[in-house]
Amino acid sequence: MKIYDSVLQMNRSLAGTFGGMMDVVPSDSEDLSPVAMKLYIETGGALTVTPLKGDGPVTVQVPDFSELNLNVTRVHASGTTAAGIKAYVV
Repeated sequence: MKIYDSVLQMNRSLAGTFGGMMDVVPSDSEDLSPVAMKLYIETGGALTVTPLKGDGPVTVQVPDFSELNLNVTRVHASGTTAAGIKAYVV
């Protein structure tokens, strides 16, 4: 079954499946295209992101081999020490 996500303006599966993954190169000036449905982090550390719905960047500490279940528009270079970041995309 699919639901319409009005924020992303697309149909999404209730099963939470993704179309693919892409490597993320942190940038202070470039947004992710497309928006990440969630992030996978191979090497833990600080991760500074801009959530799809939020006022600005947020920094979180993540362990090795973790997932951040948050729609993200940007992964910032400043403040990010985590590495091996992948974006789940539709």
